[in-house]
This record gives sequence, structure tokens and C-alpha cells, in this order.
Amino acid sequence: MTVPRLGFFTRLLEDASPAERYRFALEQIRTAERVGFDSAWVAQHHFHAAEGGLPAPLLLLAQAAALTSRIVLGTAIVTLPLESPVRVAEDAAVLDVLSGGRFELGIGSGGTPTSFPPFGHDPADRAAVFVRHIEQLVTALRGDVLTTDGGALYPPAPHLLDTLWQATFSAEGAARIGAAGFGLMLSKTQPHTAANLADTQRPLVDAYVAALPAGVRPRVFGSRGLVVVDDEADGRRLAARGIERSLPMAKALGYQLPAGATPDELLKIFDIHVGTPEQVIAELGTDHVLAAATDIVFQVHPVDPPHELTLRSIELIASEVAPALGWTPASTGDTA
Repeated sequence: MTVPRLGFFTRLLEDASPAERYRFALEQIRTAERVGFDSAWVAQHHFHAAEGGLPAPLLLLAQAAALTSRIVLGTAIVTLPLESPVRVAEDAAVLDVLSGGRFELGIGSGGTPTSFPPFGHDPADRAAVFVRHIEQLVTALRGDVLTTDGGALYPPAPHLLDTLWQATFSAEGAARIGAAGFGLMLSKTQPHTAANLADTQRPLVDAYVAALPAGVRPRVFGSRGLVVVDDEADGRRLAARGIERSLPMAKALGYQLPAGATPDELLKIFDIHVGTPEQVIAELGTDHVLAAATDIVFQVHPVDPPHELTLRSIELIASEVAPALGWTPASTGDTA
């Protein structure tokens, strides 16, 4: 049995200024490294501060690389249709060098249609642009000649293809990711009609594994919303906050919420786990997709608690929750 890596994922959504959001994220990443987390991830969002506070994830991760020494740093995701794929490859290659080989690139097609026109794209063309940009990204990372005088990506970074991740919401997409040999990135924001998120995502995992070329190790990134607290009263208060913040998203995605659903039922629908270590261990222990994941990644969204509670949650996950799910902590120590 492969021991999963433990990851922390932030969308930088504290009720604070941009400068404070970035400072908080860096402190959270440093704390995650100190208590033994294996990886830390950030998402890219353009224009909409309430969806995510970071349009330039590789810039922030370069600063994180300077402040840490061991933890893997990754994007979940870069919205590739809105980027120059060759520039993404160049920035990724430089960040990988600066971090001492600790960077992993996660890409996706993006989800906010109104973000596309400012970049010169019709959101209806998103899928076609994404496919074209993946091909260009892979060509660059692979080291193919890019210029008429023989120029190729510098610094060279063909090894980044071995850790490339791609996000999808469909089994068909998961099969294509598997056939390419990339890692499968599953999102907790995936719309679902099954009894729980794991049941919705299981067909994606199965399609991905079935499509992998012979000899390629599966890599499955399972993300879940989790806030761990010391006090049950704090847990109830934060759970109510998570429900309140999830309802607008659910309506926008067309969720059919049961009439008269209880708070516990809504937490399950929204895949929000909030409580003491004992409470969340019992909930997460039944998640069969997490059991199959090579990377278990927790985020505080949509609860988005105050920074101090996020730091405490990171500590409790590492010391109590993750070991109960089969994780073995990395050696800890002071960050750089």
C-alpha cells in the first residue's frame, strides 16, 4: 500500500486586504511544512476576489520557495486557456530551479466564463483552446525546438512532465488524462448528484486508472473541505458559516437541494467537514476516493475561517487527523 502525501490547499479567501491574504498564505504554507505536510497548493483566479485571491500563483510560490526548504509547492490550478503555454513552461521551469525541484504544475480549463473575454477568448471556445495550449505546453516542457534557430525551453525541464497534473469533472476527461500519463486532479467543487462527492468521483478514478499506459504509476489528487477545531461549539459555528457561503455557489451550479434539508445533510452535500479530530476522522474514514488517492489535500474553503483558526486546523490535521487516514508524517524541522 502506497502511503499518500498530505497536502494543504488555499484559495486565499480571508476577509483581508490582498497584502494580508498573501502574508497569511505564506505563513500557512510555512506552518504546513513545520508540522510535516508534504505539499502546499494554490489556485489561480482572475478578477473575482470572492472566488480566489491570486491571479499570479507562480509568483507567490516563488516567495514560498524562498521561505521553505522541503515542502512541495504546486498549482491547483493554472487556468491554461488564459495563459501563453510557452510562458507557463518558462515560469514553471524557473520556479522549479528556484525551489530546488519542489514544484509541481497543475492545469485546468477554468470555470468562470466572464474571465475569458478580457484575455481575448470566447468562453464557448474554452475546450478547444485548452487542448491546443496543452499540446504547446507539453512540446515546450519536453524540450522540442521552438525557434527557427534551434532554441528550446531554458532552463530545460522535461522532468516536469512526470509530475504534471490536470483537472477534470468528467470520466471522459479522466480517461484522456490517464492516457497521457498525467496526474488526475479531483476538485471538491465538482457538481454532484450522487449521495456524496466520492460516489460522483469514483467513475473518474476508475476511468483514469484504466487508461494509464502500462508501467505508469497512478497519481490521484483528492481534495476535500476540512476545518479541524478543538471545541465543538466552534465547529458548529464554522459549519453554519460554511453552509451560508456554499448556498450561492450551489444555486449557481444548479444543485437541487432537498426541501427542509438539515445542516448535517447540507454539509454532506457541500462536502464540508468541520469539527473536532474525532468527528472529522469518522466522516473522512468512509470516503473511498480519499482511500484511493495518492495525494490527500485539504482546504478550508468554503468555510474560510480566520487565519489563526486555519493555522490551528493545519496543526490538528497533521497531528491527529491525517495519521488516522494512513498518512505517515515527513520529518519536521525549521523552515528556511
